[in-house]
Amino acid sequence: MVDRARLADALDRLAGARVAVIGDVMLDRYVYGEADRISPEAPVPVLRVREESEMLGGAGNVLRNLAALGVDAACLAAVGDDDDGRRVADLLAREPGVSPNIVTAAGRTTIRKTRFVAGGHQLLRVDRERAEPLPPAAERQVAAAVAAALAGAGAVVLSDYGKGLLSATVIAAILAAAARLGVPVLADPKGRDFAKYRGAALVTPNRKELGEATDLPTGSDAEIEAAARAVRERAGIAAVLATRGAHGMTLLDAAGAVHHIAAEAREVFDVSGAGDTVIAAVAAGLAAGLTLLDAVRIANCAAGIVVGKVGTAVAHPAEIRAALDRQESRAAEVKIASRESAVERAALWRRRGLRVGFTNGCFDLLHPGHIHLLAQARASCDRLVVGLNSDASVKRLKGNGRPVQGEAARAAILAGLADVDLVTVFGEDTPEALIAALRPDVLVKGADYTVDRVVGADLVKSYGGRVVLAELLPGHSTTATFAKLK
Repeated sequence: MVDRARLADALDRLAGARVAVIGDVMLDRYVYGEADRISPEAPVPVLRVREESEMLGGAGNVLRNLAALGVDAACLAAVGDDDDGRRVADLLAREPGVSPNIVTAAGRTTIRKTRFVAGGHQLLRVDRERAEPLPPAAERQVAAAVAAALAGAGAVVLSDYGKGLLSATVIAAILAAAARLGVPVLADPKGRDFAKYRGAALVTPNRKELGEATDLPTGSDAEIEAAARAVRERAGIAAVLATRGAHGMTLLDAAGAVHHIAAEAREVFDVSGAGDTVIAAVAAGLAAGLTLLDAVRIANCAAGIVVGKVGTAVAHPAEIRAALDRQESRAAEVKIASRESAVERAALWRRRGLRVGFTNGCFDLLHPGHIHLLAQARASCDRLVVGLNSDASVKRLKGNGRPVQGEAARAAILAGLADVDLVTVFGEDTPEALIAALRPDVLVKGADYTVDRVVGADLVKSYGGRVVLAELLPGHSTTATFAKLK
């Protein structure tokens, strides 16, 4: 039986751990829109673009996942001397806790993958790349920088996408340096020859990669176990973690024990980058002193979260903690979220074509007037986010003695309402910054306000959203209820 409470507590140990990531960094572009008609020019859908975004992909997605977990990361990568390479360098510089060392290779094309998405599903992926070895001078520069990248690291990730950075020379330099320092190396492998990672503490192939590397079937639990043992024997790797999609993961540890771990995902929207999430979480766990099995169990929960999001996504500690707690809602449906998670969830809903609504308040001593307002707010949208004033914010606004109930209790009560889809706490006196981050399609406030007095109204209207003034239920207010209690 898995002690999920212990694993949830172990999450706190990840913050401040340090991991070195060496591998193929890419630029991921997403073009979101609606595809509701077929082109008259050819039998293909027409995508009406609504939103475009860029983020780090490949090894860069490993770094994003580490940053989301609060882990410090050293990055060693190579890009081309082009606009995409400069964009990658800029994104890496902005990533919290990441110390990048980027080698610029003249004549090299920075890898860019563009995905076109409608209704939460990919229509097309366009890759701009040339998978080729680094020029000799750039390869020597990368190999010479390995020791500095590993300094102070508790684990090393080789994020190998087969794009040329992790040559035999570079991998040998990494493994030798890690062995001298006693740092475990984890490899997300590429190709049929896993022997190039000989001496690594762990490889994390998916089922297809495991089958290709061993020429063995990988359909059943027994077949996966046999293939994993073949990798250990042939390649000299201490442990194998086979990721199996809907069938979860299988870990063959250094002692030869096998652990089959069921998948955590309840709803899958996009598997892009799930392997990056897995190896990032395992590396973070090992760097923080967790056992390999505990680190893998945390990684399994993290993977279940990211496949429920659109695009190469990350899992935040609060989401993982909730997923580990059996008494909480399902991981894809957790209603109490940090601002970062709320922003991600709202963006996901919009990409599915759902209208996101927002309202806010203190909601101290919930009464029928609150319920009436929330029902109207939910009726105006497909998903309703409630911004909840923190305890400190309520005290500043309402004075000493308020709130009567703490923010955790108020959030839990709101989350229990069917009309509320998400609750996020904000510490400012107004929700202006939260509204700017969420960018709701509908902003709802009570009719005791006028539109010109609603915080965030101008912003929401500026991008085509609308403001709704909900009617009030006479005779009900928190102040009146509080007075009666006194």
